[in-house]
Order: sequence, then structure tokens, then C-alpha cells
Amino acid sequence: MALTDLCRYPIVQAPMAGGVSAPGLAAAVGDAGGLGFLAAGYKTADGMYQEIKQLRGLTGRPFGVNLFLPQPPHTDPAVIEVYRNQLAGEATWYETPLGDADSGGDDGYEAKLAILREDPVAAVSFTFGCPEREVLAAFAALGTYTVVTATTPDEALAAQSAGADAVCVQGIEAGGHQSTHRDDPQADGSGIGLLSLITQVRESVRLPVIAAGGLMRGAQIAAVLAAGADAAQLGTAFLACPESGAHALHKQALTNPLFVRTELTRAFSGRPARGLVNRFMREHGPYAPAAYPEVHQLTAGLRRAAAAAGDAQGMALWAGQGHRLARELPAGQLVEVLAAELDTALAALAAASRNRHT
Repeated sequence: MALTDLCRYPIVQAPMAGGVSAPGLAAAVGDAGGLGFLAAGYKTADGMYQEIKQLRGLTGRPFGVNLFLPQPPHTDPAVIEVYRNQLAGEATWYETPLGDADSGGDDGYEAKLAILREDPVAAVSFTFGCPEREVLAAFAALGTYTVVTATTPDEALAAQSAGADAVCVQGIEAGGHQSTHRDDPQADGSGIGLLSLITQVRESVRLPVIAAGGLMRGAQIAAVLAAGADAAQLGTAFLACPESGAHALHKQALTNPLFVRTELTRAFSGRPARGLVNRFMREHGPYAPAAYPEVHQLTAGLRRAAAAAGDAQGMALWAGQGHRLARELPAGQLVEVLAAELDTALAALAAASRNRHT
């Protein structure tokens, strides 16, 4: 199976954990000719299965499911306890207790794999690491298309060696978590820009490439295709759609003049993630430890309380560098607009090329 068998247009809707990639969003994208994805991260195995059933009731089009690889536990509880103490004022302000840092577990990874083997979907992608060869081989035997997210050429090589069907290359511009296979505190903020990363990966591996990071317009999709990608994955572009499960404040913040910049931060989860700079990020980002998923569990209640209070300054407003270009369009219409923009850009490139050769 090729990636082009799964969608009419080279447009993939990124799996965004935390409820953003709702079944309605993935269905609308698929029906319009893109490839929709559900995000299984932070869900129980049964929660993932219920969403798959719901999505199947909405569309007959292919779709994918994204899984988080289990992360090694953080070994220094004292560091997490220091951060807990530094967040005490937030707990008081939002009148909610801090979460249990040890409740994250492995995200039900093995149970989710079992469900996806028993009742296969068209595609499965992986974040925060590369699964074992046996896992990918089992999916291959079922006809499930597998994608491993990579942020470096070495990670892409690991995906190829393990038997993945494709690699999703994530540039530093991308919103949400950086999908590095190992969280290296020494490498904070030193990721590779998308166009450079596509080229490096293209010259390192033979796998199809899905490009992700800051893409919001059809002309940008044309650019990554010209650079060697086979498809483009967009997250923030779909976050503002009515079918997205993002909080209304999150959607509004994308184009709110109060939120101008994005930065990478560990403040909310303990892993580098790109979001709109707000009060919580400014106050806690500088000393947040490299401890995922412990910090994610610690701050979960605070983030829920901030959302319930209508306070965007205490929420994790994940967004890519192109967030100001967000359009509040129905997801199916957005796919059609992106496809039309892509056609226009490709036609312009072809015309320019002809002119140069006449």
C-alpha cells in the first residue's frame, strides 16, 4: 500500500492529543480527500477504541491512529518535588490540587497495540520513539500503513531499519510536543527547520516522507513537496476548525493579538512543546524539569481548572509558528481550500519553469 492509496490529496491532519483530534474532525478531513488521524495519547485503550468506533460510524474513508511510545520513568523524584513546590501558588490560585506525578504509566501502549491488531485501521503512527521491528512487522502483515515521527536523520534511519512504511519529519516550527525519540535537555531549542530536515532525511533514507511543522497554506505544501516530501501534515491549521475538540479559548488565542509568539517549553508536560507564550509559560518555563510524563500529570488539574475559569493564561495553548494564519473554516472546506491553493502554487511553479526555459 502507498500513502496515495489513503487520500486523494497529499494532506494529513495531524493527530493532536488532549481531545483536539476528535472523530468529527478526522471524518471531515477524510471525506474531503485528506487523511484524518485520531490521537490515542492520554486516552485509555477503551477510550481509543470507542473513538475508532465513533469515527467508523461517521465515514467509510481510511484514517489513522497515533500512539505514544512508553517513556522511561524519571529517576529523580526530588526534582519533581521541587517543581511541585514551585507550583503551589498555582494550585491555590485555581483552587485545585496538583496531580499525582506518578500516575502517568505507559499510556496503555500494549493494550492499544492489541486492539489495533485485533481490529485494524488503515494507518498507525508513532510519537516519542520508534517501535520494535516485531510491532511494525505485525502491522505490515495486517496491511496497516505505519509511520514513525522523526526530528533528525538518525531517527528517520532508525524508523527505516525497524521496517516503518513512512517517516513523518517534524521541523522545529511544529506546534505541540517535539517528537524526539530521546528527550535530551542539552538539545533544548536546537531542532532542525523543516525544509532543511526534509532534505537531510531524503538523502538518508528511502522511505516516503510526510512533512510537518508550521504549514498553514497550500503554497507551503507545494514547497515541502518540491523539497522532496510526499505529503504534508498540518495540525494548527485544523485546530481552529469547528470540528476540532480544542477549547474555544485555545482556538481564539491563535489569532488573538495578546498571544504573538510561540516558544518551546517544558512548563506543562516536562517535555519540549511549542505553544503560545502566556503567563504560565513565562513564569514556570525557565525552571521546569525534564520529566515527562510526570510534569504532565502534575499540571493536568491546573490546566483543566484554568480552562474552566476561562483563563487562557494558565492553559497549554499548543500552536505552531504559523498560528496567525489560522482560518476558522469547516475542516472539509479547509482541505478543499488547501488543495486549490496547492494546485495554484504548483501551476505557478510550472509556468515559471517554462518561462525560464523559453
